[in-house]
Amino acid sequence: MDNAIETDAEALWADTLDLLEEQEISEPLAAMLRSCKPVSLDDGTLRLSTSMRLVQKTVLKNSAAIEDCLAQAAFQNISLEVELVPAGDKPAVRQVAPEPQRDEDIWDNPEPTKKVKNPLVETITDNDSRLTFDRFIQGDENVFAYQAALQVAEGVNKQAYNPLFIYGKSGLGKTHLLRAIQNYIAQNDPDRLCVYKDASTFMSEYVNAMQNRDNGDFEALRNNYHGIDVLIIDDIQTFLNKTSTITFFFDLFNYLSSNGKQIVLAADRSPAQLGMGKSGFDERITSRLGSGFSISIQVPSFELKLLLIKEFYRRQKEDALRTHIPYMNGTITDDDLHFMAERAGNNIRDIEGFVQSCIIMASRRNGAREVITRDDILRIASEKWPMSKKQVTIAQIQRLVETYYDVSHNDLVGDKRNKELMEPRHIAIWLSRELTDSTLADIGKRFGGRSHATIKHSISWVERQKKEDKTFYDQISRIQDTIIEGS
Repeated sequence: MDNAIETDAEALWADTLDLLEEQEISEPLAAMLRSCKPVSLDDGTLRLSTSMRLVQKTVLKNSAAIEDCLAQAAFQNISLEVELVPAGDKPAVRQVAPEPQRDEDIWDNPEPTKKVKNPLVETITDNDSRLTFDRFIQGDENVFAYQAALQVAEGVNKQAYNPLFIYGKSGLGKTHLLRAIQNYIAQNDPDRLCVYKDASTFMSEYVNAMQNRDNGDFEALRNNYHGIDVLIIDDIQTFLNKTSTITFFFDLFNYLSSNGKQIVLAADRSPAQLGMGKSGFDERITSRLGSGFSISIQVPSFELKLLLIKEFYRRQKEDALRTHIPYMNGTITDDDLHFMAERAGNNIRDIEGFVQSCIIMASRRNGAREVITRDDILRIASEKWPMSKKQVTIAQIQRLVETYYDVSHNDLVGDKRNKELMEPRHIAIWLSRELTDSTLADIGKRFGGRSHATIKHSISWVERQKKEDKTFYDQISRIQDTIIEGS
């Protein structure tokens, strides 16, 4: 395919996406469409490629509406084809080449002025430099966040992805994607000043600058932030209740966005959820946080856990062989890798450590001419994800759900049936069944004297929503983990 055809395909697809988004299509569908790559435009057919079967299926299901927009953009009928390509065959990350210097530039500027280094742009550590797009393991739970982060790193679709807000519980890969953006820009476009800060560091720098305001530290900090091109802040839920830091951040947010600078944020919950409760952000903040593109990373399914475990197993053995690390040459069978996936928790960082512990155990077993056993794997898993031995009570569950959804106790257990109360009530009842030894009758008594059938209905409703809505599944898993960890 020559460059002219390739350019036509990209231009037509970009115009079509604009037309589709004007029709207010759903955000998941829009994210799927943006993740597709235009391959060619030939003989009245636009060919797209994707590495995700779900994306291919969904795009083809909506092909009629897409082809209508293709016809509007091309002023002729265009058919659509979507080919599935293996993830390993995806195009290499584009390198940004410097623009050639013209002779007149050299003549006018024989000695270019050296750009002053912004002190906020820090050297990336060896550990953080490993957090790249190539090393991020994709699945249905995180592919749209990956695609959005890659487009931000490449500097495309600025209006659609500014701010980019990635949310989900701890340990699912948010920080990896944020660091991947930073690493990509540092390697491919270093003149584009990118700053990564976790919220605690951002807050500390602000407090220190305010304490030395008379020395000009605050003005210097503000000016340095105004001079960057991409701001990345991790774990912004840390700003809750920090009024002065929020004010500084909000002013900075407005300045950067109004000047076309990119903002990327991550938190453990969505912008709307950050506004819940008495201590939540006010609507002025949450509306700005959610004004760009918000996407969740959900807890991994069994399929993604298995993919993670196989990839971690391969990488760790290769790294150990290359760097001569001992006790990392053990062999684990495919059946045992499947068993590890069945026993693994949801935190991806913990899964990586779990794989390392199993490899070390397998190495010891192999050294004694034995093999790692299921009992070995179970023991390592139980150490990594111990079952809570503390007693969880219905009262604890009710208090946490009331705080999370900002509802009163009387409303949670009362008779009101509006939508804002039904969801937290169903969830609290489901959690009471999952995390306590209470009977359905006991749970009914603690929820305003509800009948056995009503309690069963709430449990069935939650089970159905978990299967149909991955965002809901992620949300309820986060609430459940919070209760267990805090009990």
